[in-house]
Amino acid sequence: MKRGFYTIMAAQFFSSLADNALLFVAIDLLVSMKSPAWITPLLKLSFTLFYVLLAAFVGAFADSMPKGKVMFISNLIKVAGCLLIFADVHPLLAYALVGFGAAVYSPAKYGILTELLPAEKLVAANGWVEGLTVLSIIFGTVLGGKLVGAQVSGFLLSFDFPFIDTGIDTPPEAALCVVVAIYALAALFNTRIPDTGCVYGHQERNPVKLIGEFSNCVALLWKDKLGQISLAVTTLFWGAAQTLQFIVLEWANRTLHLTYEQATSLVGVVAIGVALGAVLSARFIALRKSLSVIPMGIAMGLIVMSMTLVTSVKVAYPLLILVGLLGGFFLVPMNALLQHRGHVLMSAGHSIAVQNFNENLSILTMLAVYSLMLRAHLNLDVIIVLFGLFLAGTMLFILRKHQANQREFDSVALIGEAKH
Repeated sequence: MKRGFYTIMAAQFFSSLADNALLFVAIDLLVSMKSPAWITPLLKLSFTLFYVLLAAFVGAFADSMPKGKVMFISNLIKVAGCLLIFADVHPLLAYALVGFGAAVYSPAKYGILTELLPAEKLVAANGWVEGLTVLSIIFGTVLGGKLVGAQVSGFLLSFDFPFIDTGIDTPPEAALCVVVAIYALAALFNTRIPDTGCVYGHQERNPVKLIGEFSNCVALLWKDKLGQISLAVTTLFWGAAQTLQFIVLEWANRTLHLTYEQATSLVGVVAIGVALGAVLSARFIALRKSLSVIPMGIAMGLIVMSMTLVTSVKVAYPLLILVGLLGGFFLVPMNALLQHRGHVLMSAGHSIAVQNFNENLSILTMLAVYSLMLRAHLNLDVIIVLFGLFLAGTMLFILRKHQANQREFDSVALIGEAKH
């Protein structure tokens, strides 16, 4: 890998680490405000909203300047979101601004990979990206839970600066200071990301034309025989993964009777499995074989349903690792294939914006449905079974669609078409 790739990985790791730590600090804030359980999933929904609303515009913005600069600006927006919480703005609104920064960040984060690396290295590169992203989720989840815990927050609040009144008096405020520092570190790495020299020409600024152009890109990727399969899989995965995060938190509390700090560690266990799956996938699955991993998604949905039979933490850990491993194993090749097809069909920034739009629309929809189920007081075991059936059934439908596509064209030849 080129040297600049590792700088990108460091910037991505710390930015994602702060995002995930902030989520669990914000969840603790909602708990301290005695918000009802169905409000909690709306926190991630507010974060995701701008991915959908800005999808037509962030691709053009990412392609309008060096992507390291785009990532730097995005991290400043995220810091502004943290500062809103200091100003007593509701966590849903503050985290929405952080989501605004993340929506701007994402096309640059992934788009720069296709600019920097050849197609044959994209699976390995995505293994790094997803592996480090999942590690940041693990550490961010645990860090967020620890920062608001009595031991760490007490230590942070014990710092006293002579003649200076910092105004930091509560555990959430102390936790937010740490999160802001991590964002600042990510921004420092952003300034060291090399300019790849890729220039996409004049970028459209007319909102109506941008929406029309984006709609064409969405239609182009969904009509492409390989693009539609990889996009469907990644769209389903991210919607399911974000919803599963909140299901596990609720399950740990209701069924396993764990504290909030312990429950966040259990969420991190799923991410450990995803990291293992991502590493194995990057090692053993070539881009040309990427479509062979689809059955893993079906197995993941079926295994999720077995959570309803588990009442022991000792059994919960290996089960959640397995769920995560299956998810990570099929995500990385699908992500690489989608990026490759997007780069072949359109610019890097635009293709990632299309991917983000679909994936985050899935997150919005699934989290909204989950929140409604909680508000309707549906039994959690019923929710878990419905969730697993939906995941397995949809993946089976995608597999059948892929098999039908295979009867019409040579998918391996299509993957390699950019070389001819």
